[in-house]
Amino acid sequence: METSPVRAADRSAPVAPHLFQPFDLRGVRLRNRIVMSPMCMYSCTEKDGMANAWHLVHLGSRAVGGTGLIFTEATAVAPGGRISPEDLGIWNDDQAAALEPVVSFISQHGAAPGIQLAHAGRKASTHKPWDMEHGQVGGKDGGWTPDAPSELPFNERDRNPHELSVEEIHQIAASFRAAARRAVGIGMEVIEIHAAHGYLIHEFLSPLSNHRTDAYGGSFENRMRLLVDIVDAVRQEVPDSLPLAVRLSSTDWMEPEGWTADDTVAAAHVLREQGVDLIDCSSGGNVPAASIPLGPGYQVPFAARVRHEAGIATGAVGLITAPEQAERIIASGEADLVFLARALLRDPYWAKHAAESLGGELPWVPQYLRADTGR
Repeated sequence: METSPVRAADRSAPVAPHLFQPFDLRGVRLRNRIVMSPMCMYSCTEKDGMANAWHLVHLGSRAVGGTGLIFTEATAVAPGGRISPEDLGIWNDDQAAALEPVVSFISQHGAAPGIQLAHAGRKASTHKPWDMEHGQVGGKDGGWTPDAPSELPFNERDRNPHELSVEEIHQIAASFRAAARRAVGIGMEVIEIHAAHGYLIHEFLSPLSNHRTDAYGGSFENRMRLLVDIVDAVRQEVPDSLPLAVRLSSTDWMEPEGWTADDTVAAAHVLREQGVDLIDCSSGGNVPAASIPLGPGYQVPFAARVRHEAGIATGAVGLITAPEQAERIIASGEADLVFLARALLRDPYWAKHAAESLGGELPWVPQYLRADTGR
């Protein structure tokens, strides 16, 4: 998928910028350190969770543009796990089959295809962001009652979610396992579990949203139990040669009452032992009142801390836009990968343009060679 790194003995060969050096996750070699972050498109127009031409063009163009690892949007493991009725799903075989051409195209163009498996929890059944209506979708419009660890809505406008029973919790873990099996079956090379942004797993992790008194609530170990159950279930379906990632909200930005950076480091230790290979370090999303200090690279310190204190590979995400900024993050050892979102929405060829800016090697696909300014 990528040329071999420069051999140490070849002193005359130029050293690639850190951002464009390959990176190995188990048996998967990424051609560079640039990752397309999962970004919801709300574009399953039939509300059936099926990928369509939009997803092929949207994801495929970033593979053509040189990105190393490309994640789908948050892909629901159950119908009730969608953020909106228009979200992508992989709770049945037909949905997996619809995604297969997308996976194949990404692979053919040198990128690693990845999928983010998700359950939206109490933040499910919402309108698309650009709809005239906001908040939760009503039953007459195809909405549903969301699930949650406790009967606590995300905000005062939302209806109370359904508090999951222990049996239902086990069913959700089984849904993640089945989704992972389908994902591997269609050629996904990196599987990520979404445990961030106030969605179901994060809701279990945080004491702000988890008020349970059984084995899934209370202590840190109990609040981690669902995530550990899901990781164990998914790891059984993911071959040893393929990596498993987890996206965590590194803090609720409500310390000390909520989930904290210390909790994230402790969780990363546990997850590493459970067979997780990468922590994708985001933050926030679980409580609307949190005050988040937005700024360029504002979440990078979380990735750096987890990497150094938990001894696990990390991805940094959040307002990473400039090639020089991304290069510094990798070169300084703050993270192993950079996850780009808005920057890749603006420019599908961000990776190619970054290589030109930093002096790295990333050739155009043959169909686009006439665009090479060096020719």
